Amino acid sequence: MDDTLDPAQAPEPRRPRRRRRLLALLFVSTIVTVGAGAFSLAIFTDSQAVGANAFTTGTITLGLAPASALLTSAAMMPGDTVNGSLAVSNTGTGQLRYSMTSSSTNADAKALRDQITLTISTLGTSCAVFDGTSLYTGALSAAAFGSNAQGAQAGDRTLNASSSETLCFRASLALSTGNTFQGAATTTTFTFDAEQTANNP
Repeated sequence: MDDTLDPAQAPEPRRPRRRRRLLALLFVSTIVTVGAGAFSLAIFTDSQAVGANAFTTGTITLGLAPASALLTSAAMMPGDTVNGSLAVSNTGTGQLRYSMTSSSTNADAKALRDQITLTISTLGTSCAVFDGTSLYTGALSAAAFGSNAQGAQAGDRTLNASSSETLCFRASLALSTGNTFQGAATTTTFTFDAEQTANNP
């Protein structure tokens, strides 16, 4: 048997296949290189900035004048009345609402604070005439209007920024005050609390 290969049956040389593969790789490489070059070309651009975006918080500032000794009497007699006026101002930048509470001493246990009647009103003709809208009438020991609880409450007073109002105070010792109150004394502190009205219904 003749083992000689027939030239027609001989395997095809591998060189042409390798060349085709090399040419394909070269073609793909060329396309990638050209594509990368296209993305690195110079282009027109622009950039703008919006600066100076500053933020400052507002203020809630309540002013009182006088800051002390609104009502005083060194020798009050039954039937006597003492008047005083208080300027309440908003020196802050935001609208506020305010309220008032009080506390009175009773060091001698005579309870003069319960014997004195206090009336508070808005300014009418004058604090001497005392014809404004009443805010409180009752015992000195319980003097208050509005509420220092957060949010709008009955009796709260509202002030716009850079505005003010005058409140009139009147303390009266009843004519029927008995002899046991001779030499009695009490000291009262009025406390005003303010809060913002914005976003605080």
